Amino acid sequence: MTESFKYDVEILHLLVSPAHAYFGRAREGAADVPTSDADRVELVAGKGIVGDRFFGKAAHMDAAVTLFSIEALEAIAAELGSGPLDPLLTRRNVVLRGAHLAPLIGEDFTLASRGELVQIRAGRPAHPCAWMDQMLAPGAHKAMRGRGGVRCTPLSDGILHRGPAVLTSPVPLDPASAGTPTLLRPSRLP
Repeated sequence: MTESFKYDVEILHLLVSPAHAYFGRAREGAADVPTSDADRVELVAGKGIVGDRFFGKAAHMDAAVTLFSIEALEAIAAELGSGPLDPLLTRRNVVLRGAHLAPLIGEDFTLASRGELVQIRAGRPAHPCAWMDQMLAPGAHKAMRGRGGVRCTPLSDGILHRGPAVLTSPVPLDPASAGTPTLLRPSRLP
């Protein structure tokens, strides 16, 4: 039997948007697209969140859902001296409190909320885009590197609800490190 570790977390936000807001358009600014902060979202195995811009898109099947720790955003705001930052502007789908996400990369884990369980595979880091400097605060793009969240794919159908949840991981996590950036390889870009 595989060992597992359980963590009480809170699902703070569930972002669903049918279109991209930060795709291109540098001169015109972000697109004005409808976005909802839902009380609940439906996940479909291998496809993502019903109604979201990445749902069922072949190029995003392995990374259709992005999880993000609010502690990372709070640490970024503190470093930038910007005051509170709006987590919905990060365009991450599931914003959690109490979740150290980086160790989950490459792992299968579960999130349970209101008695419903969703199996998820953490695929790769969610690297921030340059839009973060414009949408959050100057310097946010760089500050978000190494703590932009995790791109995931749902392995089972299910519902996530905003509120208390339990994250069950096959590896130990350190919730106190949720806002600490992970070590990234040096960029080849300037």
